[in-house]
Amino acid sequence: MSDAEAMPDWEKRFRAPRVSLPDWAEDAPDRCLFVSNATGTYELYAWNRATGEQRQATNRPNGTTDGVLSPDGEWIWWFDDKDGDEFGVWRRQPFGGREAGTEDEFATPGLEASYPAGLALARDGRTAVVGRSTDEEGTTIHLAVAEAPPVVIYRHRESAGVGDLSHDGSLIAIEHTEHGDAMHSALRVLRPDGTTVADLDDTKGGAEELGLEVLGFAPVEGDARLLVGHQRRGRWEPLVWDVATGEETDLALDLPGDVSAEWYPDGSGLLIAHSFEARSELFRYDLTDRELVKVETPPGSVSGATARPDGSVEYLWSSAAQPSSVRSTTGAVVLDPPGLKSPGSVPVEDVWVEGPGGRIHALVQKPTGAEGPLPTVFDIHGGPTWHDSDAFAAGPAAWVDHGYAVVRVNYRGSTGYGREWTDALKHRVGLIELEDIAAVREWAVTSGLADPERLILTGGSWGGYLTLLGLGVQPDAWALGLAAVPVADYVTAYHDEMEALKAMDRTLLGGTPEEVPERFEASSPLTYVDAVKAPVYISAGVNDPRCPIRQIDNYVKRLETRGAVHEVYRYDAGHGSLVVDERIKQVRLELEFVERHLGA
Repeated sequence: MSDAEAMPDWEKRFRAPRVSLPDWAEDAPDRCLFVSNATGTYELYAWNRATGEQRQATNRPNGTTDGVLSPDGEWIWWFDDKDGDEFGVWRRQPFGGREAGTEDEFATPGLEASYPAGLALARDGRTAVVGRSTDEEGTTIHLAVAEAPPVVIYRHRESAGVGDLSHDGSLIAIEHTEHGDAMHSALRVLRPDGTTVADLDDTKGGAEELGLEVLGFAPVEGDARLLVGHQRRGRWEPLVWDVATGEETDLALDLPGDVSAEWYPDGSGLLIAHSFEARSELFRYDLTDRELVKVETPPGSVSGATARPDGSVEYLWSSAAQPSSVRSTTGAVVLDPPGLKSPGSVPVEDVWVEGPGGRIHALVQKPTGAEGPLPTVFDIHGGPTWHDSDAFAAGPAAWVDHGYAVVRVNYRGSTGYGREWTDALKHRVGLIELEDIAAVREWAVTSGLADPERLILTGGSWGGYLTLLGLGVQPDAWALGLAAVPVADYVTAYHDEMEALKAMDRTLLGGTPEEVPERFEASSPLTYVDAVKAPVYISAGVNDPRCPIRQIDNYVKRLETRGAVHEVYRYDAGHGSLVVDERIKQVRLELEFVERHLGA
């Protein structure tokens, strides 16, 4: 028996080569860039479709996933940080690779290291619009032209970011939160000299602030149409804004749930992505005859899609039962990495539970043929502005392999169920989500699915935060807690985290820790640490700028003072790891912790 054959299925899922949806160069569509873990670390790869050649473009110990291909296909830009701390500079290399013995050059000389705040590259191959964020300056956006010093064209203390650059390079769209609400952006279009062309702002004039997002300029020379996402009817939908005339064309698509879009390459139509109740589907919308035509994809989730110049659509698809693959409407599998194939898992079942704020959608997986009550893992998603979907995930599949039922809850704060559902967690941050999780927990127990003595609360990032908060707020509800890269001490986390997340926390909680101390205290896991009864396992990246290590250490010291049962695993990376062996190690440590304290 080979090593691969002897490997357990859960480990195969992590080790099997995976690829992202390829990005392609606008003026050289055979030149593509994608992410793969083929070497055991997630890195960027260049792919020349004309020749079939694939080449690993980056090679760093902790991996690289942030990269952009220039419109002419000549350059790969990638973000160079230190061990996952997200603070760094843009570098670039020729699409065909650099000369042996040389390093990738700084892409924007004159710009110091920062957190990234968006990037747009011009078709002339010489111009870039670079967004930067630092604690000292807030957000700055720079026009960087080859062989000239970068010029600041936008500056503000609040968070902002580069949206897109028009096809001819004459217009720059940015998203900003000058009004102080980091959850709802306004839009501004600038000229390259930094002067304002037009503003679009849905945050003023109504009873509630509404958000806007840049979806992209029309890919046509001289075309000033900007595709925009809006929330005017309580969910995300697209409209077309002609920046030159101010005219807005509301598409008003008759689709429930959130709707996003991108342009077809000739600008005649839109590729529509529709997300509803944890599934997604694609359509083509013709802008001339206003016709909406379904693009056939299998049931499940489309994680990304792009329309190619020949009119075909390529998309990254998966379901809870079937691993992800990059497919085409031509019927072809676009990228099929060689090597170990990932085993599938079990499908999800949809559950709707009445909660204090409305119906809660949960996704349930359990071992085939298993009868309850089962040991059950509540795997809580991060974000919080995210949602679990009918998509393949190696983590939940590993729990199912080991005999556990898995429940994932799209609590208030999750996307995909309307703006009111997403915005509901403001001010009572964390506590709102826990109310929804408690309602689904009650259903899981009373339905006979879950053994109330063997309930595990787990999650990463915001899910890790909710895990620690839940163990303290609901101490009798959970037998164990597993928190990955969590917020543990909200006040210290605020002071140590990257500037963009400080802005988000001010929005969620209504101010700084000094301005609204009672809200930070009510929402901080550290406040309730003395009530925690269950054994706690925490994993954390020592370079994490989102959930920094000092605030986790503060929480752990309180556990130590009490003599509470806990384990902590610290690793040399940021907000999670891009190294496959490290990911497997973390899952194994969690499984072993549960077995020691809960039994098989």
